[in-house]
Amino acid sequence: MVIPKLGRSPSIRDRVEDTLSAHRNELVALLSRYVAQGNGILQPHHLIDELDNIVGDDVGRQKLSDGPFGQILKSAQEAIILPPFVAIAVRPRPGVWEYVRVNVHELSVDQLSISEYLRFKEELVDGMFNDYYVLELDLEPFNATFPRPNRSSSIGNGVQFLNRHLSSNMFRNKESLEPLLDFLRAHKHKGQVMMLNDRIQSISRLQSALVKAEDHLTKLPPETPFGEFEYVFQGMGFEKGWGDTAQRVLEMIHLLLDILQAPDPSTLETFLGRIPMVFNVVILSPHGYFGQANVLGLPDTGGQVVYILDQVRALESEMFLRIQKQGLDVTPRILIVTRLIPDAKGTTCNQRLERVSGTEHTHILRVPFRTEKGILRKWISRFDVWPYLETFAEDAASEIAAELQGIPDLIIGNYSDGNLVASLLASKLGVTQCTIAHALEKTKYPDSDIYWKKFDDKYHFSCQFTADLIAMNNADFIITSTYQEIAGTKNTVGQYESHTAFTLPGLYRVVHGIDVFDPKFNIVSPGADMCIYFPFSDVEKRLTALHGSIEKLLYDPEQNEEHIGMLNDRSKPIIFSMARLDRVKNITGLVECYAKNAKLRELANLVVVAGYNDVKKSNDREEIVEIEKMHELMKNYDLQGQFRWISAQTNRARNGELYRYIADTKGIFVQPAFYEAFGLTVVEAMTCGLPTFATCHGGPAEIIEPGVSGFNIDPYHPDQVAAVMVDFFEKCKEDPSYWNKISDGGLQRIYERYTWKIYSERLMTLAGVYGFWKYVSKLERRETRRYLEMFYILKFRELGKFSSPGDR
Repeated sequence: MVIPKLGRSPSIRDRVEDTLSAHRNELVALLSRYVAQGNGILQPHHLIDELDNIVGDDVGRQKLSDGPFGQILKSAQEAIILPPFVAIAVRPRPGVWEYVRVNVHELSVDQLSISEYLRFKEELVDGMFNDYYVLELDLEPFNATFPRPNRSSSIGNGVQFLNRHLSSNMFRNKESLEPLLDFLRAHKHKGQVMMLNDRIQSISRLQSALVKAEDHLTKLPPETPFGEFEYVFQGMGFEKGWGDTAQRVLEMIHLLLDILQAPDPSTLETFLGRIPMVFNVVILSPHGYFGQANVLGLPDTGGQVVYILDQVRALESEMFLRIQKQGLDVTPRILIVTRLIPDAKGTTCNQRLERVSGTEHTHILRVPFRTEKGILRKWISRFDVWPYLETFAEDAASEIAAELQGIPDLIIGNYSDGNLVASLLASKLGVTQCTIAHALEKTKYPDSDIYWKKFDDKYHFSCQFTADLIAMNNADFIITSTYQEIAGTKNTVGQYESHTAFTLPGLYRVVHGIDVFDPKFNIVSPGADMCIYFPFSDVEKRLTALHGSIEKLLYDPEQNEEHIGMLNDRSKPIIFSMARLDRVKNITGLVECYAKNAKLRELANLVVVAGYNDVKKSNDREEIVEIEKMHELMKNYDLQGQFRWISAQTNRARNGELYRYIADTKGIFVQPAFYEAFGLTVVEAMTCGLPTFATCHGGPAEIIEPGVSGFNIDPYHPDQVAAVMVDFFEKCKEDPSYWNKISDGGLQRIYERYTWKIYSERLMTLAGVYGFWKYVSKLERRETRRYLEMFYILKFRELGKFSSPGDR
């Protein structure tokens, strides 16, 4: 039997050279077409489209398409054209990149390093230059010894991988278990010792004490309160924190005995998740108007506010439950730290402290932005907050200490500004940090890195991208709502993945910014508040008292600042959408898509809830453009009688009933964004039983199972979007049960994956596991943090000194 030799996989360079040998004419023709377009960046669809246009016989073109170079093009993310060179960034799979450059005149091929590729790309902006000493940010050496998975399918399952790593380390010998013992012995809350006292000094002493405790507990009734055997337990070396009853304590002891005997990943996760570690949580969200009423729809104020308010209600409930089950008499506290805005536009954003409704011990703590000139009184855009954040972090630290009478156990940042402040606070206080990006702007604005100077006066992306890099690398763990947020899809780059390597010419070059395989990444999807969002079929809970105001909102003929447009035929189902009125949310794109399709207009009415309908009301640059565009569409396509534009609605209870009212018409919900990191409105609509059509770009592609629990649509192909909706309504006409089938499929999907109960349980477990990981790996992380501190001081501080509108 001949055993085949194992050889290395051919590199990208090898494949290009092989193609040059086998299909020289066709490849030269293709590359020449690229070069003929002059200096610039070609996107994936441009690269593929040109393949169809090369001159030559069809057989040769097909062979080139099917061969190694065709495969390269299918996984190419961009090509840099600087005649006679074509440099291609190839992504064979999520998180893995290679770079190759071809000289079309000499037909020579070079494999490029990340640094070489970025330097070549910079020539688009700066031309040829000889400065080899550009500041390069490279975090890879700090993570070289850190464990990480290598399969793309493992991305986003960090805690599972980390538990496998920790349990396999513990299995080596008894010395490897010492960090766990030290961690349990060091565990305190406000000076009160928990878990173990000084009687237990070694692993062997711990094991024998556990066996004694097990023997004692098995003789007690399962529901015996901890207080009845607390004194005996202290004598053995155990303190509070093991459980509230004999049964609960025995479960914990069995878990630890199993870990000491044969560590297992799931056992370790369960045990660490039950150790009472998190009593005080601080959540950062500085920008926008953060309040509980009359804020939704105001500039920079939308899904993130809803997300956090729903999050804290579920989180407080879970913290109470866990603390109680572990036998502790401690009151958990959660503080949402945001900006205090004196000119609050009729909201509560000028109040320092505000309890969150539906909670007992969760408050919004507002801290103003200030400079040497005093406190900023007015709202400023999220793109202009950077000069104020360091002082805000210092002031917030003092306010937090005063409220909590101590330091938090967990700090959670939200969006770029909140995550930077969370990084500053976590570093100062030595606290576990969780990062939630919601949306990283870099993927929303194509080429916003390479051409950052064009964007900077308006958006200050140089500050934002720098802050994002600092926060994602400083965080102990990162939560995302979807896989795509981290590593995209087979054909699209993930939000975090886009920060792996990029350049801001003239500023710095990132050669290893973040590794999407890092076990700090975890997918934890949020849900909708089920007190507000529940199925339309749940008749007893329906808010019928609101139906009068909802009908007025939809059908009142008066044209005013709350609603314009008319719906003449009330028997038609309603196509419904609700979002901020900005370019990315693409509400005007949906209106245009509807307006251009006569069949769709015949089958259904269109209602959108978005922004203001009067440009004089808005201060937001993007929103003003969209308002003007919406009015043009209404006029140009004569939408009167079929279209209703309702201004942003801040009454969540009525919004929930509005979804259900739309469902009563046998309507649908459409989310047409060009990109959506998660899609909270998608979850809300599905939770109300409304069949949902949502963008295929971003999170909704993971939420919806096409044709089962909803439909994915591509906003870049509006004709196809309209066709999908027409097909749905026609099927429903033929078979009314089809609407119910999709409605039920959406509800089933929500109950399986997207509830706040599942979310809060997972978040608390992550906090436990990563709190332990932070403790056992603190030495290795210190170098990274010092490097990031230097980057912050030398780069971010200077970038953040621009003159903000708040100063003028």
